[in-house]
Amino acid sequence: MRHGVRRAVWPAWVSAARIGVRPPPPSRGDMAERGPGTGRARDEEPGPAGKEEEAAPAPKKRRLAGGERYVPPPRKLNPGVSFGAEHFAETSYYFEGGLRKVRPYYFDFRTYCKGRWVGRSLLHVFGTEFRAQPLSYYRAAARAGRLRLNEEPVRDLDIVLKNNDFLRNTVHRHEPPVTAQPIRILAEDEEVVVVDKPSSLPVHPCGRFRHNTVIFILGKEHGLRELHTLHRLDRMTSGVLMFAKTAAVSKRIDEQVRQRQLEKEYVCRVVGEFPEHEVVCEEPILVVSYKVGVCRVDAKGKPCQTLFQRLSYNGSSSVVRCLPRTGRTHQIRVHLQFLGHPILNDPIYNMEAWGPHRGKGGRIGKTDEELLKALVEEHRSKQSLEVLGIGEEDLNSAGESRDCGNSGDCTKSDPVNGSSCPAEDEKDPERNDIAACPLNSDTNLETLDKDKELSLCGNQDGQAGEKGWEEKDPLCVECRTSRRDPSPKELVMFLHALRYKGADFEYCSSMPEWAMEDWQE
Repeated sequence: MRHGVRRAVWPAWVSAARIGVRPPPPSRGDMAERGPGTGRARDEEPGPAGKEEEAAPAPKKRRLAGGERYVPPPRKLNPGVSFGAEHFAETSYYFEGGLRKVRPYYFDFRTYCKGRWVGRSLLHVFGTEFRAQPLSYYRAAARAGRLRLNEEPVRDLDIVLKNNDFLRNTVHRHEPPVTAQPIRILAEDEEVVVVDKPSSLPVHPCGRFRHNTVIFILGKEHGLRELHTLHRLDRMTSGVLMFAKTAAVSKRIDEQVRQRQLEKEYVCRVVGEFPEHEVVCEEPILVVSYKVGVCRVDAKGKPCQTLFQRLSYNGSSSVVRCLPRTGRTHQIRVHLQFLGHPILNDPIYNMEAWGPHRGKGGRIGKTDEELLKALVEEHRSKQSLEVLGIGEEDLNSAGESRDCGNSGDCTKSDPVNGSSCPAEDEKDPERNDIAACPLNSDTNLETLDKDKELSLCGNQDGQAGEKGWEEKDPLCVECRTSRRDPSPKELVMFLHALRYKGADFEYCSSMPEWAMEDWQE
């Protein structure tokens, strides 16, 4: 006879995204966890058909010492549901100046207590690991009821964290704009959906991007949901992008990828006259920074191989066909830089920060730290810092994030729940940034009334091409930050996924305009 269900107590260092756990039923903006590599969320597992699942008895609370705080055990997330109507209804789009924009909205970031936080006060954790905001912000957020610990409002930031504590932080979320170019459907049947992805769009929710992603736009505007990601493209890369409609199809194509049966063909425009003969580059690639999203050739890196063939030369730049045999981060871009022919408008690998040789032959003349500092300073001087995948505020936050980088491939974050950290979302915006304005003063935040009403500005018609209504949040730094919108031209990089071919399929997109033989900048 079944008497109960044993509840496992997970180690504190295991995050919600990895063990598939969640708190009690979510509030506004809260979402189920995404299944690994599928774009599907996790929800309740159904019981046997036609029968109600036997309810498990509530776990017994252990006897607590006087004054000791009880922490509920984590709860499991179960698979079964993708992004749905409640997620898509969080906010809306509008179009302006050739850009797709997202109206600011409220969103909950959630995390379980990390092992290194146990025994430390919440105030100490915010002050040492989440320095993108001053401590006065977190105090004001607590007074406003936006910080919750185990679903109870945080009254005192001096509270000491314990194993399995669950944190929730409600923020006013702003997303960077992306190109207004539509996502074109190349093919669709009962097994797959194949699209032509515009440059500047991340594939799935990542860092600062959620609604301005391929997954959300397909769900909101094309009714395509529960898609399984088969491969990914860098945010700034355009071209063929495939999704499976079922887990079985996803598994079958994944096997082709593992067996190296998937052929990928890219086209790019590079600096200078590329050699006429076929070039094979087999230099290993090392990640310099996950947070900034920078890689370089290094003997300690991962092995990889790319074949290059010149298609045309217009006197100043060349169009090159690229056949990557492996799939390392930024592989094509790094190999082209090493060969002395970086992509013409690459915002990372064709910068002065790499030195007079622009990284040709691996000649940089800087330590990794010096290189990163030089890249940041160069973009800051051009008011384009966020093209690196970070904002000015991220430079103040502690730790090296492995979530995104400039690739837009967030394999370690939780795209449905949001970031695993309880502070602001982390990175991967595309907007050119004027340095984020600091809060006017700590006193302004300290004296904010937690019941202060949000003010509204702008018109009320909400038509496309106009900003419509926009909430101004009294605690939100972004609401007081002036940023220059990028031009549509700045959101294009000359790298395009032209063709994907497997054992039983082949999908192609059109050659982009910049790849035409007679194109001139």
